This record gives sequence, C-alpha cells and structure tokens, in this order.
Amino acid sequence: MKPKFRFAEKALQKIKKENLYRQLRYGRVCGPHITIGKKKLLNLCSNDYLGLSARSPIHIQMQSSSRSVSGNDILFKDLEDKLASHKSQRGALVFPTGYMANLGAVSALAGNEDLILSDELNHASIIEACRLCRAKTLVYKHNDTDDLLKKIKSNSAKTKFVITEGIFSMDGDYARLDEIAEITEKCGAVLMVDDAHGDFAVGDDGKGTAHLFGVAKKVDVYTSSLSKALGSFGGYVASEKSAIDLCVNRARSFIYTSALPAFLADASLRRLSLDRTPNQKKLQKNAFRLREGLKKSGYAINTKTHIVPLIIGDEKKTLEFGRYLYENGVFAQPIRYPTVPKKSARIRVSVTARLTDTQIENALDVFERAGRKFRAF
Repeated sequence: MKPKFRFAEKALQKIKKENLYRQLRYGRVCGPHITIGKKKLLNLCSNDYLGLSARSPIHIQMQSSSRSVSGNDILFKDLEDKLASHKSQRGALVFPTGYMANLGAVSALAGNEDLILSDELNHASIIEACRLCRAKTLVYKHNDTDDLLKKIKSNSAKTKFVITEGIFSMDGDYARLDEIAEITEKCGAVLMVDDAHGDFAVGDDGKGTAHLFGVAKKVDVYTSSLSKALGSFGGYVASEKSAIDLCVNRARSFIYTSALPAFLADASLRRLSLDRTPNQKKLQKNAFRLREGLKKSGYAINTKTHIVPLIIGDEKKTLEFGRYLYENGVFAQPIRYPTVPKKSARIRVSVTARLTDTQIENALDVFERAGRKFRAF
C-alpha cells in the first residue's frame, strides 16, 4: 500500500469494525436464480419485478455524445412520447439512470427562492438532489401528513415542492399519495413523485402508485426508472412541456453526459408495447404469498408491496442472518447504514413474477429456520 493511501485503510478499518463493510459479489443471473462461483441460489435481490429483463434488444450502433450535441437518436422521441402518455403527462425526458433523473429534475426545477419538502426516507438520489439545488429543504417525518402540512404552511417560499417516493425502496410501504396530493392541491405546491419501484408494477396497466391511489392527475412531476419493472435501463422525468424544456436547458445530469445507448431506448420501447398484465398479476400473487408465509412464521410484516424488509436491527446479526440464507440457497442481501439508519439493518427481499410457488415455499422454509436461529421474531 502506498503511504499516501493510509487514510483509506484507516477509513476501511472503521467501516469493518462497525460491520458496515461491503464486498462485491460477482455472479451470473439466469431466470429466478443467481450463480456465484459454483453456488446456485434463489435470487431475492432483483428489481426486475415483472421478469422482463430476459428480452433481448436489437443491436443498434452506440453513440458517444450528449443528446444536446449529436446523441439524440430519433428513438428517444418515440420513447419519450410513449412515457408521457403512460404517465398522462404532456412531455417526458429520458436520462441515463433514474438517479440522474432525480438529480436533474430537482436541480432544474427548484430555484433559490423556493422550498422543498422531502420525506425523511426518500432515496439517496433525492437527498443528493436537494443538497445540490439552490432551494431550501425541509424534511418531514416519514409519511406524516400532519408534519408535512405544518411545515408547508409555516413557510412563505415563492414555489413549494413536495417530493416523495411512491413505494419506499427500503421499507416497501406506499406513500400516502391521496392525502399528500390533497395537501399539495390546497396549498398550490408542486407534487413530485419518484415512482421507480411502483412504475409498470402496480396500478391498472402498470401506470404506477399514483394511479393505484386514484390521484394520477394531481401529480405534477414524475421521476422513474426503466431499469426495474420494465426490465430495461435508464430513467425518465414526465411532466408539463415547460418543465421538461427547463430540464433540457438546466439539468446538468442530462446536458453534461453521454446519451443512453439507442439500443436501450429500443429495448424500452419494445417492453412498453408488451402486454404486461399477466406478469403484474403474477407479481402481486407471489408478493402476497411470500408476505403471508413470513407472517405465519412470526415475522412482523408491515408492507403490502413486492418489497419486503425483514428488520433485524443489529448490523452484525444481520450479516450473519444473510450468510445463513446464502448457505441455504437464498440470495437476499443485508442492508445497512448509510442506506438505512444505524441499528435498523435488514434483509431486503424483492419479489418477482418469475418465482414459482415451489421456490417461494422453499424460501419461506429457509426464512423460518433463519428466524428461529437468530431470534428474528
């Protein structure tokens, strides 16, 4: 080790001591399984909720320029038109990732005279976007509409933005979008919903969480992912044409980066044209079966979605829990700080439409044995 990098070694030692050290595992995903080395495991970590990622895209030449220069393939227009229609908005803009969509949209739309009200459990990309933009940010208690209303009324900012996830990625619960939408409508605030984990997976025809709650027309700005339930890659923003135009002109994560390869836009278009209803129904059925099975074993399950966290608490115990699952054929990763608060470490289980009844029952058996061994219920 070079002496100059002793600071890095010291930081890593502290991370290891706190049981927060992460190591990458290299594997090959095939269907509902992942093979790591010579070990084949049931994959309960995937965000490919509808199991669409196996669809092969056609091969189109890769571009190496930003969309504002020469990388704006005509496929993007087709994709953005369909995404805007999908969200019942007037326009859409595709970004290379969902993370970049949040960074770009928030920083482009919120100015230094504005106020952002952000749910305390929002995704890291939203937190970073709020830090980078010029607006003042207030954090309201998770899903607490009383706290939101109190804070939104206590500030006289020029424009107020309320930002929440549709389905929270680490807790698996729905945002109270019906109540939040009522508040933003009464207060004249802009409602932004990051629906990365609900889009294409819930609501009629997979139109997302707001559609499920019957408030789709009350959401002003959507950010979402093409990399999860749609099984492709990328992110997007959908909103009024003026908001999209502002993102084109101000969003640094859109302007100063190479365009998404066009074959990925084509892959998204192909998946958008599919009848995803059978996959969505299978996803809901599988998620219900797993949640009910875990409840029967004794776990406290508070989610009603396809993201099912098993909150263990202690980081070391959670690592041991995850290792036991791995040794018994189930791949479900321990989630620790800083992704979640300290002492709230958990196993995050992601359900997909690819799982069979037998695979779910086998996984439930492993979870029950793990729960008893580690006194998780």
